[in-house]
Amino acid sequence: MLRRWLTSLICTLPLALALAAGAAEAEAPFSTFARVTIAPTKTSIYIGTVAMTMPPFVRKNGTYASSYTANVFPYFFSNEKGTLAITLPDESLRKLERGEPVEFSGLAVNTVGEERRIEGKATPDGTAGGLEGKIKVRVFVSKRIELIFNTSYRFGEW
Repeated sequence: MLRRWLTSLICTLPLALALAAGAAEAEAPFSTFARVTIAPTKTSIYIGTVAMTMPPFVRKNGTYASSYTANVFPYFFSNEKGTLAITLPDESLRKLERGEPVEFSGLAVNTVGEERRIEGKATPDGTAGGLEGKIKVRVFVSKRIELIFNTSYRFGEW
């Protein structure tokens, strides 16, 4: 009887360990991706710079929303503030989690109602399950002016 029980235990132990390992690698709940922080960033323009800061983005219905402040040096009269929305569906979050880069798009609207189309790419660093990495964002200010920002992102509290 004891021998049968030990044989059964030895045969089922590898299966139990495999199931436990699979459970450990399960997908994170979407609440993990409820907030994302984008580090302050800066880019060069002709004889100057544009510095961009944003509070953490909050996700609702597949869209991350936040406000932004853009400071243009030395052209302070071109500074602006506004809101920003980025669309990132659930499947894109799962790709990030698997360590795959994802592309996204969005729209910014400044306080006087001017719209700025946004495109970008987030690339996980490969060590945190997609929860942090690098991000490249293109802001189309006009038909001829495009600002490119390279910075980092991190999901959760920073």
